[in-house]
Amino acid sequence: MDRRGGKGLLQKIPLSVIRRCTQGIFLLVFLFLFLQTQSQGGDRLGYPVRIFLDFDPLIFISVLLSSHAIVTGLLLSLILIALTALLGRVFCGWICPFGTLHDMAGAFNARRGRPVKERRLRLKYYILIVLLGSSLMGGQLTGIVDPISLLIRSLALGIYPLFNYVINAVAHAFYQTDVGLFMGVSDFVHERLKGGVMAFEQPLFRQGLLMSIILGVLLALNLVERRFWCRYLCPLGALLAILSRYALLKRSISEGCTSCGACDEICAAGKDWRKEECVACLQCRDICPEGAISFGFKGSGSGTVNLRRRSILASIAAGVASVPLFRIAPGSASGTFHPALIRPPGSLPEEEFLTRCIRCGECMKVCLTNGLQPTLLEAGLEGMWTPLLVPRVGFCEYRCTLCGQVCPTGAIRRLSVEEKTETKIGMAVIDPGRCLPYASATPCIVCEEVCPTAPKAIWTETVSVRDRSGDEVILKQPHIDPAACVGCGICETMCPVAGKPAIYVISTGETRSPENRLLL
Repeated sequence: MDRRGGKGLLQKIPLSVIRRCTQGIFLLVFLFLFLQTQSQGGDRLGYPVRIFLDFDPLIFISVLLSSHAIVTGLLLSLILIALTALLGRVFCGWICPFGTLHDMAGAFNARRGRPVKERRLRLKYYILIVLLGSSLMGGQLTGIVDPISLLIRSLALGIYPLFNYVINAVAHAFYQTDVGLFMGVSDFVHERLKGGVMAFEQPLFRQGLLMSIILGVLLALNLVERRFWCRYLCPLGALLAILSRYALLKRSISEGCTSCGACDEICAAGKDWRKEECVACLQCRDICPEGAISFGFKGSGSGTVNLRRRSILASIAAGVASVPLFRIAPGSASGTFHPALIRPPGSLPEEEFLTRCIRCGECMKVCLTNGLQPTLLEAGLEGMWTPLLVPRVGFCEYRCTLCGQVCPTGAIRRLSVEEKTETKIGMAVIDPGRCLPYASATPCIVCEEVCPTAPKAIWTETVSVRDRSGDEVILKQPHIDPAACVGCGICETMCPVAGKPAIYVISTGETRSPENRLLL
């Protein structure tokens, strides 16, 4: 019977078209969840995009190896492991939102039939080995290159802020025209998109441009070769390839094959079809003029990726050595505390935090004040792109626990509001040389007014001083109560002194570290 035979519309639609539709659906679901990963009013979230990370077996394995702990939510990745063992790399070809973006970018590449480089195919396996080797030593580098984590971070810290800025700029330009129609369009945009598709306030992130460039370069590689990232660089794809080596779904070629080569030109697995490299795109089945290709539970592969023993050992050594190399850098030694390294409330002790944080950027996206920013070198090279609070940008909302709700690995514990208000992430310090009541005989009690703790961590002392003219001035000079201060940073955010504020927060006194204390 002709494989194209049969009745019904579904039987007439090529499976590759059904795959494209499935990819589009999962991409839309991903983007919907991404947009929902923000406050929905009060201290609650919508449906966070972390669900895609929960199904990521590479994150599950790396966190398990680095922290020796099983994160309950990540157990969902066992479903994907079972699906891969049964059907092969269907996640890569049908579900992965990053893979879908690469397919979309690859549509601009008109060149077909470029031979797959055997040496390049091995690269992603070596990257995987390096990552797992570092995890064995307690490092957590996986999130930097894991495709789901990379995509969420790039969108949250780079693309989404740019999207908000462009929409706001266009709407503002329309409103400035004073033309009724254009002003109506501007109002419509803000009413319909604010708090849903767009953020309530314009988000701004340090290094956001860098992350956008990285994403753009990875997508641009599709102009060199389609699915370049997926074929040669993706460590999750390498892991799924290993898991799919003995998958039950196989490809079969009947005797009707005339070796025309049509399938070789579009196959992501290369001319010598390799089972573990196949992403089940099914294009070869649909393009075959003889109908000689089929997929089922009978058949066999015709090639494997052969890894070199020396390269495997070198990759293991590189992964194992990377962690101690990072940790011997200045400022990375155990027991040293960078004063600006203010972690989100609920963060685990620093060493354990670094074994779990995958740099997905979700905590930074949900921060109500935009105060959570990616680190550069404040936590050493090992902690690059992990979150820290920058109070001059935004403070930690006193009764907000969203960052703990969204963290997929438990690097930031989920706190109740009561626990949050008692958790110290640092302590405020006054610079008398810049504080107006101290240095300029000028009245100011802004920091005391905005302090949210009860009793207030900032108290004032009424003093009488003389200004330059010799006139007596009655002032209230602020003081810090270290026992009451939680380090939320609202005093630093609101300080009216331009440039470097007169009151600022340091990490000293944080609840998570009994050693990081102010010595009196």
